[in-house]
Amino acid sequence: VDKDAELVAQWNYCTLSQEILRRPIVACELGRLYNKDAIIEFLLDKSSEKALGKAASHIKSIKNVTELRLSDNPAWEGDKGNTKGDKHDDLQRARFICPVVGLEMNGRHRFCFLRGCGCVFSERALKEIKTEVCHT
Repeated sequence: VDKDAELVAQWNYCTLSQEILRRPIVACELGRLYNKDAIIEFLLDKSSEKALGKAASHIKSIKNVTELRLSDNPAWEGDKGNTKGDKHDDLQRARFICPVVGLEMNGRHRFCFLRGCGCVFSERALKEIKTEVCHT
């Protein structure tokens, strides 16, 4: 597997449902990203053993995930202008950025979230702030 493609998948797709991440987005203690509705469906439908269920087997209740407060990237265009399907997608352009230093959340830089409030920062910003108190 191409390492860049794997990073893009981790940062753009739900670990459980493999669908594109859409708000509300939650994260587990392992740092995996999920669509909140996929986690709720997983927790409600324990009867069926799904192959992808192993990716969330450590999640026993909704309290095991934190809803993330992500900052939108103003430079991200998404599907705008892609009416014919002939648009080139820049895989390094990310939907979300660090609100402190402006790094894009594309897999090249480490990101952290505060479990109390769900705010997401780059690791570089968290080192500069030197505190784990929400600043918003």
